[in-house]
Amino acid sequence: MTYFLEYTIPAAPEDGEFAFPHDEINSGTTIPLSETATDVVHTSELPARTGIIGATVPEAKVEAEQLITHSRASEASLYFDPSNSLQPGVGTLVATFSEGQGWRDA
Repeated sequence: MTYFLEYTIPAAPEDGEFAFPHDEINSGTTIPLSETATDVVHTSELPARTGIIGATVPEAKVEAEQLITHSRASEASLYFDPSNSLQPGVGTLVATFSEGQGWRDA
């Protein structure tokens, strides 16, 4: 996997925000907010970096667009990153996507 899509997921309009417990000691554990004494993080959007399978840029764009259209994201950036990093902005920016305008090569 050498392509990664970076995008921002806004909270659903009816919710207004994401709320999740922040517990550094038990990271990766999911528990209902009402059952935890840990700090709760509130945010109106979440950043995401997702691996995209594609042998070529056009194939990666097709896969990435499928992901975008099935999410609440309206903009995204496609990176070529043979290091398979999950860090934001790593790799070479290949193209950007905007809802209603489609892809624009970098």
